[in-house]
Amino acid sequence: MVGALKKGKSQSKEPEQALPPLGPVAVDAKGCVTIAILFLLISERKGERERGIPDLTTEAVSVAIAAPPSEGEANAELCRYLSKVLELRKSDVVLDKGSKSREKVVKLLASTTPEEVLEKLEKQVEKK
Repeated sequence: MVGALKKGKSQSKEPEQALPPLGPVAVDAKGCVTIAILFLLISERKGERERGIPDLTTEAVSVAIAAPPSEGEANAELCRYLSKVLELRKSDVVLDKGSKSREKVVKLLASTTPEEVLEKLEKQVEKK
């Protein structure tokens, strides 16, 4: 019975847990803010959308970008655009998941809160 009362090393540490998401904005297990993105590619010929954030739902932030999807140019433009909107350095906004998908996750390496990020994203939707 004495052995059963001892805690092993794996039991003494609390597991890293992500904070609950704030709509499409969350904090991962390492403490980085992440944003769920629904990527909308703008056709330059049709010109039907402007670059920007047309919609923000509880699942994702819709972001429209006019850049060719080849060789990662659209993903790079997405990160550049979000760094401008969020007032962060370009190197602090990185694509975490979904490099070849419309559904992406962007990770913010800068010190910021989900509330600050969500507020800046909502301001962009209100401008439309």
